[in-house]
Amino acid sequence: MYFTSRLVTAEERMLQVNNTGNLTVVMPKNYLESKFNNFMTLCAMVPLLIFSCLNSVLHQRVPQKVRIMGSLAIILLLFLVTAVLVKISILPLSFFVLTMITIVCINSFGAILQGSLFGLAGLLPASYTTPIMSGQGLAGTFAAFAMICAIASGSALQDSAFGYFITACAVILIAIGSYIALPKMEFFLFYLNKDSSPSTSSNDGETKLDLLKKAEHTNGADNKAVISLPDDLHPQVSVVAILKKPGSDSFLLPIMVVARVVFVPLFMLCNVQPRENLPVLFGHDAWYIVFMILFAFSNGYLASLCMCFGPKKVAPHEAETTGAIMAFFLSLGLALGATVSFLFRALV
Repeated sequence: MYFTSRLVTAEERMLQVNNTGNLTVVMPKNYLESKFNNFMTLCAMVPLLIFSCLNSVLHQRVPQKVRIMGSLAIILLLFLVTAVLVKISILPLSFFVLTMITIVCINSFGAILQGSLFGLAGLLPASYTTPIMSGQGLAGTFAAFAMICAIASGSALQDSAFGYFITACAVILIAIGSYIALPKMEFFLFYLNKDSSPSTSSNDGETKLDLLKKAEHTNGADNKAVISLPDDLHPQVSVVAILKKPGSDSFLLPIMVVARVVFVPLFMLCNVQPRENLPVLFGHDAWYIVFMILFAFSNGYLASLCMCFGPKKVAPHEAETTGAIMAFFLSLGLALGATVSFLFRALV
């Protein structure tokens, strides 16, 4: 709501104020407002996919510390710029362009950060991949909770947006401090040295293509299929760290992944408005909530399983590369899901 509100011109805002008392007048959205979500999705998914691919191929040429610290620092700077823009009045077109550039940059460096973190987690036991997945879900949950609190408090839209961005900056600073402290932990140093030991580095001649094929053969395809279903909510379930069922070699895992396709027609038959083609079979909103809970739970659980099992199905010295490749498949699934969602929406 904040971003689209900044795309309204002064003349359009005056018309909205003048027609506030006339409930029969519906003000049409201008071009920037109507196309904002489409451009935002495009500017988010394309860089995410491209830089995830580049990171999986070139991650050994750039030190891990540079990739992670550099990405965090640049993302922090971009959020600070976004927070400053809240307090600055600029033309809607200029704001639109700056916002899209910011989205491209954040998702580009976010892809590098995500791939690097999954590669780092690949060096550790499988249970340590789950917190990364849980953190992504926690971010979405926190944003939704913050929006509810902002609406309940009745605070101004710009004040709420400024609070969101400043909170994001604080979280990034905590992440930077945590990463700086990580090399001082004996637990991390043990697995880092284990990965670089001579006994585990005898196959350094293996090409990236071999690893890509191996990751695709293990859990990469399952991971892509899990995320490809169009969804904009990613709450993860930490029960993966406890259960880890089905196992990495179980035939049930790909079956459960494919079975999630059933959620597509279920959501399409919910009370989604406006609609032109399909009937509404699940008219009550409770159906949508139940489907979303099951959908989100299965998404988090199965995606976490794939991300946990993938790096452990290769040699230890290949774990970081495999984790980066798995992150690429994760981004590929998100991009495919976002693309296909437009088709499904048109069918409704």
